[in-house]
Formats: sequence, structure tokens, C-alpha cells
Amino acid sequence: MITLTPRAVVKALTLAKKEGKPPILRVGVKGGGCSGMSYVLDFIHEINENDVVEAYESLQVVCDPKSLQFVSDLVLDFETNLLKSGWKFTNPKATKSCSCGESFSV
Repeated sequence: MITLTPRAVVKALTLAKKEGKPPILRVGVKGGGCSGMSYVLDFIHEINENDVVEAYESLQVVCDPKSLQFVSDLVLDFETNLLKSGWKFTNPKATKSCSCGESFSV
């Protein structure tokens, strides 16, 4: 499944509360980006019957089976440093990724 670091969990819960959305984070992929596939993060209201669900504190992380084959060992972090602040995707299945880290290929 997908692993979230403690920083990523805190950030996701903070964002969900700030946006008035439920603490259900969908992690997936879609075609596109400079490397072929792009990561998708979105807060959702309903979990589909075939979704895989993992709980982190009060945050539920869901992924559809099709996306899961590309991100099953993904580690999601949220980093903040002097140069940038944002989500960091560490995907051992990726054979190539773009410099921004938001798209990849397998």
C-alpha cells in the first residue's frame, strides 16, 4: 500500500479541515505529465467499493486498484525547505521521473 510520513498525514489533515472536506485522501495516477503518468491527490466524499483503504490517524487514504499497480510502494511526504514546499513522491516502481517529481514512468 501507500505509506504516508507523519508530516504528510499532518498536512493532509490540515488541508482537509481548511478546505472543509472530509479526511479521505484519494491517491492515484492519470496519463500525462512530462514522464507519461502524473500523480493525483484529491479529497473525496465517498469511498468506492473496490478501493483499497489505509488508515493514518483520522485520515483515510484510498487508491483504486488500477492506480495501485503503479503506486503500491509509494512513500508520500510533505517537505518544506527554503527552496520549496510541497508533496514529495518516492516511488520505487518509477523508472524515470521528471525534475518536478510530479510525473513518472514505469
